[in-house]
This record gives sequence, C-alpha cells and structure tokens, in this order.
Amino acid sequence: MALETEQQSNTAAKILYRPFGLVSSVIAGLVAGQIFKQVWKRVGNRDQGDPPGALESEYSFKEVVLGALIQGAIFAAVKAAVSRSGARAFERWTGEWPGD
Repeated sequence: MALETEQQSNTAAKILYRPFGLVSSVIAGLVAGQIFKQVWKRVGNRDQGDPPGALESEYSFKEVVLGALIQGAIFAAVKAAVSRSGARAFERWTGEWPGD
C-alpha cells in the first residue's frame, strides 16, 4: 500500500513538473546560446560571429567540428545545470523529487 501511494505521489510530481521543466529548458537554451556566442567570439575566427555550418564549403573540417563540439558541450552543461537546479527547487517547494 505504501509503495502504491509513493508511486502515485511520484507520478503526480512528474506531471506537475512538466510545465516547469519545459520553461526551464527554453531558458537554458537561450542562456546556452548566449554563452556559446561569447565563447565562439574568443575561440573562432574573429571576423565571423556565428560558427560555420556543416555545409559551408569555405570553412575547414576542423573549424566545423570544433564549433559543433564546443556548442554541444555548452548546451549539454547548461541544460544539465538548469534541469538539476529546477528539480531541486521543485523538491524544496513540493517535497517531491520530479524524477526517478
């Protein structure tokens, strides 16, 4: 019986967390984009503000892959940090962990 109550409580927490998680994911994407632009200005070609796309022939393979690698690492780190912080805040407010 206690296991059933715990599962129902956890399911309710997951459902309540969804809108909160969606908003935090959008914010994380915006923040990560701004961080990446600043990092790319320092690492990439100073004349170009944006990283090269995979199909842009005027850039080397190394530049394209480096841009994608840096962008992916920044987005993953920011998303993980924001998601974890959001889950902790949700747990403090509701007493329920939204995951697991």
